[in-house]
Amino acid sequence: MSDKKEMLLPNLSVQQLEYLLAAANNKTRAAAAQQLGVTPSALTQGLAELERRVGLTLFERKGRSTVLRPQAKEVLEYARRVVAETKDLTYWAQAQREGTSGQIRFGAIDAIAVHHRASEIREFHESFPHVDLRLTVAPSGALLEALLEGSLDLVACVEPEVVSEDLISEVFLEEPLLIYAPKENATKSNQNWGPWVSFPQGSHTRRIIASALAALGVSYEVTAESNQPEVLAEMVRLGLGWTVLPPAQANTGIDPLIPIKKKPLTKRRLVLIRRSSAPLDPAMQILVNYLKKTEP
Repeated sequence: MSDKKEMLLPNLSVQQLEYLLAAANNKTRAAAAQQLGVTPSALTQGLAELERRVGLTLFERKGRSTVLRPQAKEVLEYARRVVAETKDLTYWAQAQREGTSGQIRFGAIDAIAVHHRASEIREFHESFPHVDLRLTVAPSGALLEALLEGSLDLVACVEPEVVSEDLISEVFLEEPLLIYAPKENATKSNQNWGPWVSFPQGSHTRRIIASALAALGVSYEVTAESNQPEVLAEMVRLGLGWTVLPPAQANTGIDPLIPIKKKPLTKRRLVLIRRSSAPLDPAMQILVNYLKKTEP
């Protein structure tokens, strides 16, 4: 190991380095002081303190003027770098505080990302181009797992039956769920509804549908599954079964489905969820306001 003592770093301030740059860029100390908005004596004292802390004489007299010595060149270049990077840091921190930059890992179910809030997500992205918005579209269960694992910062999904203590949940939209049937079966009594095509076992929406049908005494025999509402709608068109969907996802395409009755079977609540341990930074708060359609 080396016997040399660790060199102590000089305690330089950004203000002292700004003084050095101003003195180098102006013909007189008075002009440099005016540029910085300080008195000439304050500038002179600051430069003297900088020289003392660096341990080098940076200026010399030339007639009635004070000029930089050649050995001050390295210190001057250092000052330029530090002051420039400090300005960059200041602008970055201000942007973070104001929500005009940063990164948001946002997860949403397709009904939200494609239908209910597509225009709001697009408007947020266009209004805050320096915010790195990373959108993941997936089923509610997968989104919540990613949120708990720390892979996502904010999730918009179907309200889970139980919300973990590690999460903060807020309802921002209620969505009706209507019954759709193949055209030849649309007039059947509820005792003859089905068979059903639905979301996979474990789906939050499937749980809501099953509970509502059970309350009516309707058998819920599922013969085909898909995570994609468009696929379920197509199965109904093909006569493979009945389904329950939000109107926004059943009414798409050239052959939109028509519900067997206008009254919804039930409703599902859509929520915004984030980890309770993660602070709601300004950029995310603005996105939340867009999704809730509230004023920032």
